[in-house]
Amino acid sequence: MFLSVFDMFKVGIGPSSSHTMGPMVAAARFLDMMRASPFEFRGLRASLHGSLAFTGVGHATDRATILGLAGFLPETYDDDKAEETLAAINESKTIVLEDLGRLRFDPRADMIFDYDHALAGHANGMILMATDAQSDVILRQVFYSVGGGFVLTEEELAQGKATDDGDPVPYPFKSAVEMLEMARASGLTIAQMKRANEVSRGCEQSLNRGTARLWQVMNDCINRGLERDGILPGGLQVRRRAKGIYDALMAERGMNLTAPHTINDWMSVYAMAVNEENAAGGQVVTAPTNGAAGVLPAVLRYYLDHVPGASEKHIEDFLLTAAAIGGLVKYNASISGAEAGCQAEVGSAAAMAAAGLCAVMGGSVEQVENAAEIALEHHLGMTCDPVKGLVQVPCIERNGLGAIKAVSAASLALRGDGKHFVPLDAVIETMRQTGHDMHEKYKETSLGGLAVNVPNC
Repeated sequence: MFLSVFDMFKVGIGPSSSHTMGPMVAAARFLDMMRASPFEFRGLRASLHGSLAFTGVGHATDRATILGLAGFLPETYDDDKAEETLAAINESKTIVLEDLGRLRFDPRADMIFDYDHALAGHANGMILMATDAQSDVILRQVFYSVGGGFVLTEEELAQGKATDDGDPVPYPFKSAVEMLEMARASGLTIAQMKRANEVSRGCEQSLNRGTARLWQVMNDCINRGLERDGILPGGLQVRRRAKGIYDALMAERGMNLTAPHTINDWMSVYAMAVNEENAAGGQVVTAPTNGAAGVLPAVLRYYLDHVPGASEKHIEDFLLTAAAIGGLVKYNASISGAEAGCQAEVGSAAAMAAAGLCAVMGGSVEQVENAAEIALEHHLGMTCDPVKGLVQVPCIERNGLGAIKAVSAASLALRGDGKHFVPLDAVIETMRQTGHDMHEKYKETSLGGLAVNVPNC
């Protein structure tokens, strides 16, 4: 099994990897299908199902789908151009593509929210259709946005887990047990094994440039969030808090008046800065999802800015170690809130961040696995219940607490010798089972939990 670090960490836009990035990617894939088809198309249509329908407006799923059908991609997204394009589509009731021509698309009639008919494969389902001159559907494809910006067609999902058809990699582990065994046998760290796998599929320079860009985008996102204030979009009137907290923390520096636990505020403010940017539709990196995008950058920024002896040369090791853990969670369970609740998002992010921090602080492979296990274990059962379907309440603060748990988990693991009672594989399987048993109203539908017990207007 091989999932690249660039599969786990993708540069994209907020507010949701499953509900914003995924539909945009699906639409791009559908355009490629149209280009490969012998038919002549005159129109487009889209329907959203399950969680994509219930929280689609709050997550800008309709907007992302329309922009995807207009040729936009998350990694090259231009907000000003997007606004111009959406205005033109609303006015002309058409989407114009250079290679496919002018296609009828009325956002009011052709962007359908189907609340009554969930699709069988996954909670995040959508159907994209292309029509002929008589408005009859002549090309149709079901897509599922399965978390972290990953998209599968109906046929791909039916084949089972997404498989990797590339060349074999040197260290192909599918479980934590296999990962530990390979590390012991080879004498390599998790990051070194992951690096060898990545280089076998590409080149070292591309890996170095790519991981450097990932951290640059993450760190830039933190800095933007620390500088901006105001009210977040969506109607809840949630105000940005990161800037105010950061300014207060900076003012207190050197005064010798702060309590030791104030370090938690630093971790939280870094995470909240990212998730406020995400909620505003800014550029973020899935880590492993948008809804959990603040945890890992916050822990890495905490390491660089607050841990004595920290070095930027360890950034790549942090990201590679985290990606290895995230790959195990995705392969054996889920990173999708719509599939398994927030335990799959913030829980997975905390496990990844804890592993990365433990590794760069000198932890053994056994301690790294223990750090990931502790962090994920103590997110088990966490629901996904965003108020009004927006990635704001409780998501922004939840990332801050996820970062604190990740640092605590790494610290506890480093205090031990790597031997522990519950294996990481057991926690991942428990998370999968818990997600399966969890009621749908607690899985990103905004039909339960805080979403129905807090006034949202």
